[in-house]
Amino acid sequence: MTMTTANPSRTLAVIIANRTRRQRRYRLVIGLLVFLVAAAFALTLSLGQSFTPPGDVIRVLMGEVVQGASFTVGQLRLPRAVLAMLAGLSFGLGGVAFQIMLRNPLASPDIIGISSGASAAAVFAIIALSLKGPVVSVIAVTAGLGVALSVYGLSFRNGVVGTRLILVGIGVSAMLESVIAYILSQAPAWSLQEAMRWLTGSVNGAQLDQSITLILSLGIFGGLLLSRARDIEALRLGDDMAAALGVRVAATRVIVIVATVGMIACATAVTGPIAFVAFLSGPIAARIVGDSGSLLPPAALIGALLVLAGDYVGQFLLASRYPAGVVTGALGAPYLIYLIIRVNRAGGSL
Repeated sequence: MTMTTANPSRTLAVIIANRTRRQRRYRLVIGLLVFLVAAAFALTLSLGQSFTPPGDVIRVLMGEVVQGASFTVGQLRLPRAVLAMLAGLSFGLGGVAFQIMLRNPLASPDIIGISSGASAAAVFAIIALSLKGPVVSVIAVTAGLGVALSVYGLSFRNGVVGTRLILVGIGVSAMLESVIAYILSQAPAWSLQEAMRWLTGSVNGAQLDQSITLILSLGIFGGLLLSRARDIEALRLGDDMAAALGVRVAATRVIVIVATVGMIACATAVTGPIAFVAFLSGPIAARIVGDSGSLLPPAALIGALLVLAGDYVGQFLLASRYPAGVVTGALGAPYLIYLIIRVNRAGGSL
């Protein structure tokens, strides 16, 4: 009788202890990532070609006029850091939601053509139509949404299988890249510099008013994803298991597609397609979080950290100056090869 009553109690205690341990680990990871993003943001504001004391940076942020620092920090570094952080949050959050939905770490907007669609449309608008500014961004967002719908439609056959969608997306992306190459070959020299931002991804020339688009996008689309975080996480177990847990799988998929594509397209419209941030953030988050909690918040923070660090390294730590997308692309390409090998051996889920 004693053993019968003790065993369930002991089992319950073990379950509670394991849950507490996972929650503690998850909070620790989130806290560490927040600290690293804040540290990278502060470093970007304070240290560049010249050093600005933290006290002067704080005074500028409070609205005071500080000789030298008001221009360096307020006009140059702050808009760049804000856009890098917001774009990184968007790419990281959107990328991991897409990967979870399709249960495949290769199902990233970088890989399946959404970023290429936005880039191709922007390059065409700049070079062929001689357009500039917000009009180009609107065209890029519309094209990103159109490519996403096209890829989804072409891969739909009694439902959408992740592998089929990825293969269709890779094919569409390759076609779009050839379109971009052709347009650039016909471009006059004065249009190339603006067009290149849409190919490499960059926060050069950032303006604070550009952050409004990203803030609205994160508030609407990001908030929608985070509000459905439990349902999205259940999709990691497979559609059947998620449905058994009460998740409306079809509705959740639609929400993920609309929110993810909208957020990625808006970020791409502001900074261009910063390579591999959406692709890298989810697998990195899965490695450090494990089964401790939702991958959405840590992946968003990792995306912000990657863009902030990539932009800083490209500006100040290399022999020449490079856009953030070049640095993140250099990191992402070898990881893509590694991930393809690992997925081929072990399976496709995060």
